[in-house]
Amino acid sequence: MQHEQGLTRTAVSATLHCLTGCAAGEVLGMVLATWWGWGNVAAIVLSVVLAFVFGYSLSIRPVLASGLPFGRALRVALAADTVSILSMEVVDNLVIVVVPDALDAGLDEALFWWSLVVSLAIAFVVTVPVNRALIGRGKGHAVMHAYHH
Repeated sequence: MQHEQGLTRTAVSATLHCLTGCAAGEVLGMVLATWWGWGNVAAIVLSVVLAFVFGYSLSIRPVLASGLPFGRALRVALAADTVSILSMEVVDNLVIVVVPDALDAGLDEALFWWSLVVSLAIAFVVTVPVNRALIGRGKGHAVMHAYHH
């Protein structure tokens, strides 16, 4: 029982870590694409790319600090967070797509911000069990623990 609770706590922590990078990239991508007047597909692509960049950047920093060379640190970050970020981004963007008019909302509209917050919250809830399963198998964010001090 205690092992299960610890596993769940670790999965929640890993997912919050993932959410931080994904949210930063997702929000920045949507804000920039909306501000620049880009179309929906371009907005989603930019948001996903930035979510991965921010997510991996947050992951690689402590691994580099542990003394690993960049190439090895990058491989660790990719192994640790790819499935988590992918899961979060699929759910997050699916929610934004299905919320009526969310992709067409302007930066000054509550729907723009509300849909982002709700989509990220739903993505978090869906991604926790994904991370829990990965960590339980020694995969995903579990790969990072050897490099955290």
